[in-house]
Amino acid sequence: MNETTRAHARIALAALIIVGTVWVLAPFLAALLFAAILCLTTWPMFAWFESRLKGRSTLAALLATLVLATAVLLPMSYLAATIADAVAQLIGILRPWFEAGDYAPPGWLAGLPLVGEPFDAYWRKLASSHAELTQLGKQLFEPTRKVLTASATLIGQGLLELTLVVLIAFFFYRDGHRLASRLALFARKIGGDLGDRMLLLARTTIMGVMVGIVGTAVAQALVALIGFLIAGVPAALLLAAATFFLSMIPVGPPLIWGGAAWWLYSQGETGWAIFMVVWGLAVISSVDNFIKPILISRTASLPILLVALGVFGGVLAFGFVGIFLGPVILALGVMLFESWLSQPAQAS
Repeated sequence: MNETTRAHARIALAALIIVGTVWVLAPFLAALLFAAILCLTTWPMFAWFESRLKGRSTLAALLATLVLATAVLLPMSYLAATIADAVAQLIGILRPWFEAGDYAPPGWLAGLPLVGEPFDAYWRKLASSHAELTQLGKQLFEPTRKVLTASATLIGQGLLELTLVVLIAFFFYRDGHRLASRLALFARKIGGDLGDRMLLLARTTIMGVMVGIVGTAVAQALVALIGFLIAGVPAALLLAAATFFLSMIPVGPPLIWGGAAWWLYSQGETGWAIFMVVWGLAVISSVDNFIKPILISRTASLPILLVALGVFGGVLAFGFVGIFLGPVILALGVMLFESWLSQPAQAS
């Protein structure tokens, strides 16, 4: 075997090893990336524990992981339990309603101010065709049950994924110094000075995205607290804290203010229940649409359009972790493009 053949064999072997490694890690890629992002943004906490424990990195990693588990897993566990109970109750309510074919509007609908009577009349008009609606209700029940069950299952899967993320985070904390030096060496070997700059930009962008998410959570919690206090909802501070923790999940805040609105209605406070729904839709849930891109664009030094495209496109491409990955990938792409433009043109 000559030298050229041996070189080709080494290249083929290296390629097979790389492909096999990616194939094995592919199911855990999102969890690994999310754990790396969480460890990067919470590294000052781990460093504080490590300094207080005189360099005992394993114990410091354990304490940091416990804090992370408390902040991440408890709200998700609460959400999963709440969704599972709500879905079971809702299916129990919908089954007899669909099967009985009693589609008369509820009595309280006509009493709603401004919109109650038109909605009641429209509902009664639809319900007049009893036979067709009964058949339609029976046909719709099973798809409705499947959608609700799938939603609860998705929340449960998210809880399992976050548990895996927290477990991975322990090892990232413990071996973080060595992993960081290896990553810096890899970036330098691949791209030289450009690799160092891209690594720094990735860190800055990730921190900026996290600032945007946490800042948005704080803003949503504050406006939710104001709404709960105005409407006279009990345990307003506790509900605001729950809004803060659940704000990372798109359906999180509506579960809190929606539950508060339902409680107000059950207490006979129909007007305040309507206020809570309007406040939740127009204020609490709307904060996410404009504060988050502004915070991310200021802290990550990215145009707000790229931030918005990165967040939404990242979610579509990678799921939840795409909130962080999307802006980072776009930022790195912009840096590569600007670096290419800054290179002197070669004379032909």
